[in-house]
Amino acid sequence: MTKASLGKNMPASQQTKRLKKIEIIWWTCLIICFGVGIYSIISGYFLEGMSSTYLSNIVPWGGWVAFYIYFIGMSAGSFLLSTMIYGFGMEKYEKIGRSALLSAIVCMITAITFIFFDIGRPDHIMNSVIYWNVMSTMSWEIHFYIVYIVLLVTELYFSMRKDLITLAKNNDIKGKIYRILTFKKQEFTAADAARDKKRLKVMGIIGIPLAIFGVHGGTGSIFAVVKAQPYLNSGLFPLIFILSALVSGTALSIAIYVIKSKVRKQEIDVPMVRSLGSMLALFLGIEFIMVWYEFLIGIYGLGHEELGTIKLLTGSKWWWSFWIFQMGLAMFFPLIILFIKKTRKSVNWILAASIMTIIGVIGVRFNMVVPTLIMPKLEGMPVGDYYPNLSEWLTTFGLIAMCLIIYTLGEKVLPIEELDSHESGVNKYE
Repeated sequence: MTKASLGKNMPASQQTKRLKKIEIIWWTCLIICFGVGIYSIISGYFLEGMSSTYLSNIVPWGGWVAFYIYFIGMSAGSFLLSTMIYGFGMEKYEKIGRSALLSAIVCMITAITFIFFDIGRPDHIMNSVIYWNVMSTMSWEIHFYIVYIVLLVTELYFSMRKDLITLAKNNDIKGKIYRILTFKKQEFTAADAARDKKRLKVMGIIGIPLAIFGVHGGTGSIFAVVKAQPYLNSGLFPLIFILSALVSGTALSIAIYVIKSKVRKQEIDVPMVRSLGSMLALFLGIEFIMVWYEFLIGIYGLGHEELGTIKLLTGSKWWWSFWIFQMGLAMFFPLIILFIKKTRKSVNWILAASIMTIIGVIGVRFNMVVPTLIMPKLEGMPVGDYYPNLSEWLTTFGLIAMCLIIYTLGEKVLPIEELDSHESGVNKYE
């Protein structure tokens, strides 16, 4: 008998009590972290501006930019995974479809919030929309973000519409909200299902180039077109961003699904998790090859700036970010787990590999931003130095807590899990 089966046999009152206790602990932790982050923003950022950070003219981008591209990657990767379900009909992943769309929306909101604070003058944020400079990569990127968020929200709505109409018949608060969202529609017919399926397919296919070229590939392009940074000025750089997005998005979807199922003691679709683990291993392998060639070309070029940047990455006081996070947690250890026959079939080991990847990609993003700016471009130029201070870290933890709060509220308010899932109590796939 599995642990999930034991959970199913637990009395309903005891199961409810256990989930309520977990929920109280979860909300308490999130509210504390969010409150500390808000205090840091008010006492530091709002009163002192960017001087509350350790950023400088030499290193103008730091931890907040690293987390900005981290969450952009999470969003794009989650969306591309959902596209496989709704755009190409891969129904075996359907259990994570809505969750992937919700996480894509929430991660995008979080990413924009990070960059909102980093620009220093957030009151100027709309200038790039009002005064659209078609020669500016950043200006194009902001317009892509707007279209992308609208597409995500629309796609999530149509993926939930059947369950929204069903639940709108309830007389509770949620039922009233759902009646508003469904414009008081009473029935969901077969014709409605066919139309929504077609809409989801069209939106998924439209979203592929939008996510690849506009959102995360576009974010990579912002870095790659900076000619003053030879280490970043590479044609492979946007492609590495896209692969990294697929890695982090897949890992996030696995982690959310497995952890949520374990907490609720629901049956886990083991073949789906194993298939997602294999997909994660494939993306990791391709990303490793691309990073290898990026480094190889940089070393063989014998350029002062590129060699110096690689030395900073691998042998300076930031060595741990490269060797432990980027190479260890984000690549080497997950690949080992997902290639060994025994561990790649274990849900717990696949979950461990996914969590390692999610944590390790933070180091990947940090290494993309900070060491390239610290390294002087010419001999004799001032050498930069940067490490996030306490105010930056507290703000970061607060914004991450905000991300988890929004996602948790989305799970509670919206029918993210399909109504007919886990009803049988038996894992029909094992």
